[in-house]
Amino acid sequence: MKTLIIGGGLSGLALAEALETRGQDYVLVEARARFGGRIKTEHHEDGYFDMGPAWFWPAQPRIASMIDRFGLEKFDQFADGDLTFENERGQVQRGRGFSSMQGSWRLKGGLGALIKALVDRLPENRKRLNAVVTKLSQNETGVTATFGNGDTMDADRVVLSLPPRIAANIEFNPPLPDDALNSMKNISTWMAGQAKAVAVYDTAFWREDGLSGDAQSQFGPMVEIHDASPATGGPYALFGFIGVPPNGRKDVQVLREHLQEQLIRLFGPKAAGPVQLYVKDWALDPYTSTEADKAPLYAHPTYGLPFPLSDLWNNRLHFSGTEVAPAFGGYIEGALEAAENVLKTLEI
Repeated sequence: MKTLIIGGGLSGLALAEALETRGQDYVLVEARARFGGRIKTEHHEDGYFDMGPAWFWPAQPRIASMIDRFGLEKFDQFADGDLTFENERGQVQRGRGFSSMQGSWRLKGGLGALIKALVDRLPENRKRLNAVVTKLSQNETGVTATFGNGDTMDADRVVLSLPPRIAANIEFNPPLPDDALNSMKNISTWMAGQAKAVAVYDTAFWREDGLSGDAQSQFGPMVEIHDASPATGGPYALFGFIGVPPNGRKDVQVLREHLQEQLIRLFGPKAAGPVQLYVKDWALDPYTSTEADKAPLYAHPTYGLPFPLSDLWNNRLHFSGTEVAPAFGGYIEGALEAAENVLKTLEI
């Protein structure tokens, strides 16, 4: 049985690695020029900075087990010192509380180290980048995938290991039932509307000033800021979630200027002139976000696999990805949970 996995993020990679371990026939294809999906780690000198998810927590057994299995190392989110608060008039106060992410974990080397460990375990002939699937056609023996360059690939079954709203852009022949397609379009893509900024510095001057690096702002453009420094040594960093809606942050140069002005307000003149200022706008990433995802999320969605997405095409079409995980949907643990669940289905 040949399995075609569409989507080389954490869930797709975990599923591919599980099939590889079992000696199964599979191919993993990814539309981007890199694996990892919403996990993207930038590197500056010895520093590593996650532009997508960065944290995981106790009581998430799958990510903990995988980190141990690959010999990777977790560390505590830095949380010592006071919080900084900026009100709606841009007035700054310090000492209003402590780190809201205390108790969370990060991965030494960034979550990109986990992606690399998974990719390295897959043979070259089992993985393919820059492979955009435009059409899936059911036939008597399985499914044929058509790629953007005209290539085709046959498989016995397909796993859509990508956000359901992105998967809904694929042409299905025969068309999926209306309730299935509507279910896919109604599942919000986690963090798809987010933008994240990381300012890198040679010194952790905020720590020297008794600050945790945590900040909350009602003035913006960042609404929430945390220390993003490596486990040990520099370079050091602050990262923030940008609260400006997607349509209001298209001018990247203006956004960068406002980001630096805010950092100076919150942390003082030493925050001027970071050695690097990374900005990643996931809302503008066509393999993460759709137009529907640009609407803000005000609460964590209820995730899980909707009933209409079960048993499609005589059980030849399956779904993975964090959005279909029933317990940890929206978290990196959910990406692994979804891969685990679909693996059980494939083995039936």
